[in-house]
Amino acid sequence: MSEVPIYFFSGFMDSGKTTLIAETLINDGFGEDLDSGLIIRCEDGDEEYDDKKLERVHTKVVTIENKEDFTTENLEKLEAVYEPDAVFIEWNGTWETDALYDDSENGFKWPEGWMIVQSLATVDATTFEMYLLNMRKMMLQQLQHAEVIIFNRCTKTTKKSKFRGAVKSFNRPAQIVYEREDGSIDDSPEELPFDITKDEIDITDADYAIWFMDCMDHPEKYDGKTISFKALVYNPTEGKGKLKPGTFVPGRFAMTCCVEDIQFLGMKCKYKDAADVKHKSWIQLKARLKNEFAKEYRGKGPVLYPISIEPAEKPATKEEELVYFN
Repeated sequence: MSEVPIYFFSGFMDSGKTTLIAETLINDGFGEDLDSGLIIRCEDGDEEYDDKKLERVHTKVVTIENKEDFTTENLEKLEAVYEPDAVFIEWNGTWETDALYDDSENGFKWPEGWMIVQSLATVDATTFEMYLLNMRKMMLQQLQHAEVIIFNRCTKTTKKSKFRGAVKSFNRPAQIVYEREDGSIDDSPEELPFDITKDEIDITDADYAIWFMDCMDHPEKYDGKTISFKALVYNPTEGKGKLKPGTFVPGRFAMTCCVEDIQFLGMKCKYKDAADVKHKSWIQLKARLKNEFAKEYRGKGPVLYPISIEPAEKPATKEEELVYFN
């Protein structure tokens, strides 16, 4: 049996999934090489497909409106009727996605030969913060497996750095694209809340989360620079979490939008006297950053080499201990 590639499109209703699929097949010419394409639509949005244009790229549209009807058996029936050489799934923004990517016995069983080869998600930039705050679980379900996340309807005031930081906190590998209201790609540099041109950069608590994500994504930008920030030390002396001699991890706990999102954002630090830096202590760290190979990163990444380590006062409240993507 021949393989059938699945192109999976997720995102909330009216986030632009239909438009993206249509543009991919028609305007971008992807559908020109298809003998038989199949779009499986799982929700009825405002936008409709142009059947005549889809005919030119040999593609049909079918609708599965109910989650209980999205079964292996029904997909096999569609395969028998349409014999697709590529499938485009427009997922329902309220349905979970985890099972679709689960290869275990508990995962969704695709028809034989079917495989997700690319996963894309669309996000309306004008409503992203509201949905993340009020419908966090559904939003994460739509974005956490996507290889490419497209923020559309962006304006000059869109908080690109904040959006990227929020996404990277739960989907680090994702490629993020910003699309203007007219459909053009906004590839202008993201504005950072600190001066990246300086040789010495003082990172405030308010800027730590955004700096951390930018540094992990683009460590080459900070190679050779001196970085200063207040940090909580991760350096257990026993147990599975014990680090190798000569290393510790300074970082901060960050919250994206609510308590469930809290996670530790720490960076490898090489220091010959690391054993003297107490676990869970607060320090003011000044260090030279090098972009170099580290096993922890499975490749090159930011590694800190301390210039000075000073004791720092613990924040007065739990809220002040956290950093945020704002």
